[in-house]
Amino acid sequence: MLYHLLYPLHTYLSVFNVFRYITFRTIYASLTAFFICFLLGPWVIKKFSVMQVGQYIRDDGPKSHHDKAGTPTMGGILIVSAIVISTLLWSDLTNPFIWIVLFVIIGYGLVGFIDDYLMQIKKQSKGLSVSKKLVLQFSLALIAGFLVYASPDFSTHVTIPFFKKLSPDFGWGYILFAAIVIVGASNAVNLTDGLDGLAIGPVSIAAATYMIFAYVAGHVKIAEYLQINYVAGCGEITIFCGAMAGAGLGFLWFNSYPAQIFMGDVGSLSLGAVLGTIAVVTKQEILLALVGGLFVIEALSVIFQVGFFKMTSGRRIFKMAPLHHHFELKGWPEPKVIVRFWIIAIALALIAMSTLKLR
Repeated sequence: MLYHLLYPLHTYLSVFNVFRYITFRTIYASLTAFFICFLLGPWVIKKFSVMQVGQYIRDDGPKSHHDKAGTPTMGGILIVSAIVISTLLWSDLTNPFIWIVLFVIIGYGLVGFIDDYLMQIKKQSKGLSVSKKLVLQFSLALIAGFLVYASPDFSTHVTIPFFKKLSPDFGWGYILFAAIVIVGASNAVNLTDGLDGLAIGPVSIAAATYMIFAYVAGHVKIAEYLQINYVAGCGEITIFCGAMAGAGLGFLWFNSYPAQIFMGDVGSLSLGAVLGTIAVVTKQEILLALVGGLFVIEALSVIFQVGFFKMTSGRRIFKMAPLHHHFELKGWPEPKVIVRFWIIAIALALIAMSTLKLR
């Protein structure tokens, strides 16, 4: 919006020419999203406390979590709002990729909101059923996959990290592939969101990483130099990633240990899904497994735990899944688990960025 209002004025005042630069708009989108969360956070916490929108704690979870019962949740509404507002203010709204990522984050945010509403306000302990949630998630993901597929000159070749010449073409199957990436990322982040700041930290790291990938993929000369897929218009997604990282840091101010508010499914489902969508748009789909490797590890710990439990009639691999609960039960203090997982997320992000040259 600001881009469309102020950039045309550069013909009268050269200072407005800065609005043409993606880097400039990314910085201010990040700051805008950060300050929206930072300034509105106390009001949202107070409002949700009055409304008694408190976190439900499972009886079978770690005992140390029982004192978190009643902490305001559904803070993802604040994160999503900050990202959407910042993106609308600073991005080029004629870019179709911007509307695709906005569709995904709002759509999945609504799914998460319904789930949280049923659980936290209607006091239905399980919220949306797994089947209904998956149907809604896949429906939205298939629509997003089709919109990306239908984008002009978009390639259905899938990039394989570390391999320059290996790039299989999925054709129509790319729509289903994109949907699986989006839904998988959404649920992986949702499973990770179990400790104070554990999910939003790595989400912000992943968003900052894809901010770089989006910029280089949307710059024809840099993409050619690095020998990666050039995606026309993809550079504008840099601004969305910046807003996402900024909103994440703003929310982390209140979500860090001990948390004053939790993001809920409205945050975790939407943030995970839009990370998957960004990975698809930037043609770094497989690399998401490395950038978001922490989320993959957490999701696999649940899959392996459940599978092993069923195969062995009650035996377990971990003390509890997802993996962060296993380390809690081993005696690690919660802040130590959180910070060490953040360190892992940073290391994985750095390895992922090295693939820009390792081909």
